[in-house]
Amino acid sequence: MDAYFDDSSMLRRVHRELAVSFSGPRALLMQATHPVAFEGFFAHPGAMDEPYERLRRTAQVMDTIMFGSREDADRATRRVRAMHKRVRGELPRAAGRFPAGTPFAADDPELLLWVLATLADSALVVYERYVATLSHAERDAYWRDYRVIGRLFGLNDDEMPADIDAFDAYMHEMLTGGDLFVTPAAREMALQIVMNPPVALKRRPIVEFVKFLTVGLLPADLRRQYGLHWDPLRALMLRGGAEYAKRVLVPLAPERLRLVSSARAG
Repeated sequence: MDAYFDDSSMLRRVHRELAVSFSGPRALLMQATHPVAFEGFFAHPGAMDEPYERLRRTAQVMDTIMFGSREDADRATRRVRAMHKRVRGELPRAAGRFPAGTPFAADDPELLLWVLATLADSALVVYERYVATLSHAERDAYWRDYRVIGRLFGLNDDEMPADIDAFDAYMHEMLTGGDLFVTPAAREMALQIVMNPPVALKRRPIVEFVKFLTVGLLPADLRRQYGLHWDPLRALMLRGGAEYAKRVLVPLAPERLRLVSSARAG
């Protein structure tokens, strides 16, 4: 199969792990901390009517890019780019440093980069906490793979960090530079999607685990802005659980439990 990635790529090595799929809610909450990105990707009419359906569609597109054929990946990302072109507007009210009337567009390179960067950053955070530590070269190879995804969504090479060092510098600047601000609407979304999802009772244990992981792995300042409770005992439990998973659960788990279905099919 002619694909953008193969089993030797760092992207597949990271995203074949089922544990990494739990990074999605963290990425989503980080995306929503940029007020302009939130308005462009989440708050326009219809975007949040079915939030879990939106998450499922996003995961499907990313899975197609990572494990599917080039033809399928190109088709899926063409549809996404077409949708992005239709999303235009202005901030209805001031948010953080952004005044009311600030224009937004879902295909704005700066907003697209933030959305993709949060996906990559969250995947790396969860992988290194729960699966295995990556070397600098491995992290660099992962981000270089992710730049391929960026191109598929319409970003040019000079609109993305060139390597993992530039990516880390970009994330540091975003987290400390004053652009991020949790609005009441973003806080409400966090409660709706992450903290109180409408799922069947039998799935509550896994939801509670993902909630715990999501809150614990958020950058501390963003967690405070969301008003999410955290304390030293929870931090200790998170570290202990992650070490146990990394040293015992993941290495001993059979592939049918450890890997996503797309990776097993490959």
